[in-house]
Amino acid sequence: MSVPPRVVHKRRETITALPLYYSGHLLKKHSKDKDFKKYYGELRGCSLFLYKDDTQDTYTEKLDLEQLKSMESDSPYQKKEPTVFTLSLSTEKVQLKMDSADMGEVWRGFILTVVKKELPSKLQLMPGQVLQLKEVLTQEIKRKSPSSRPPLPPRPGFLSGPPSKDKLSSEIAECFFDVTRKEAEKMLEENPECGSIILRPSTMPNNYALTLRQVSSSGPVMKNYRVTQINAGFVIELETPVTVSSLKDVLKYFIEKTEYRLCPFIPSQPYDTLIEASPAPKCLNTTARAPKPLPKAQVPPMLRSRTKEEILPNKPDEGEYVIPDDPNDSSLNLAQLDDELRRALKQRRENIYVSTDEKVSPYETKLNGKTTI
Repeated sequence: MSVPPRVVHKRRETITALPLYYSGHLLKKHSKDKDFKKYYGELRGCSLFLYKDDTQDTYTEKLDLEQLKSMESDSPYQKKEPTVFTLSLSTEKVQLKMDSADMGEVWRGFILTVVKKELPSKLQLMPGQVLQLKEVLTQEIKRKSPSSRPPLPPRPGFLSGPPSKDKLSSEIAECFFDVTRKEAEKMLEENPECGSIILRPSTMPNNYALTLRQVSSSGPVMKNYRVTQINAGFVIELETPVTVSSLKDVLKYFIEKTEYRLCPFIPSQPYDTLIEASPAPKCLNTTARAPKPLPKAQVPPMLRSRTKEEILPNKPDEGEYVIPDDPNDSSLNLAQLDDELRRALKQRRENIYVSTDEKVSPYETKLNGKTTI
């Protein structure tokens, strides 16, 4: 089933992100090649995109005409004879061959117009073709003219140049692998529990491919999609091309379109099952030390008041009688008795005032500021 030309041109416009000025069949040969190869060429912006045929949506080769130094004809103009032009670029020389001199003159007019930003002189073209050149010139000058916005600040040195593969792969987590199509399919087939989407480099330079494993009613099916890198981002090559800004958005688009039944391929990591204690550092002493005894508090003894029972002499039990001494007993020594009585009264008086609070005993009364017993 052939793809309609309108769809092919739409895809090419999405991939290149440049306006189409002219197209047609031609032959190309590098200086090191022996024979010409047939291509279908498209002049978009200031670049010449070469396709294998008019049904291919992704270009095979691209010539940057901004590096063009000169475009010379290898033979004088002969109307019915093929024409060969030599394009001298800054890095190489390329020859373009057209089937007729008229076709070669048209190609030369369009190429020189977009490169020099002016209509070339001495062109053998029809009035309608010259009008087309004027329209292309106006469009190209408008495309190249600076916008009315203020100029951007200088780009930092570490951001110059296209993003590297390492940077792009880091943006999409761990599902990017530098593998071939067969290796990616084998990884998905042998490890279905790890995921179902692998992003990998394409066989074409600066492009990518996406391999996925999708389960259908008849069993698992492997599918591969092409992802083309352009100035505006990335193009997912579907029947209707989809443009996204990053590789992470490419992955997000597939996950959403498959209703989250697919997930990125992330290989499983081994886990440990034993816990081992690390040895103690040599500078530390692991032996337990005996706790130091706490010093005991030295508290002075508390003075305690004597109780009533301690102060008063013991009362004789009931039924006991005190027999007074006989005053006529000549054995008593009056001086000794008097001395003993004085010591007893003095001892009793000291016992009464021993209390620190100097409280009055309930057996004492105060008269005229003096204490009496």
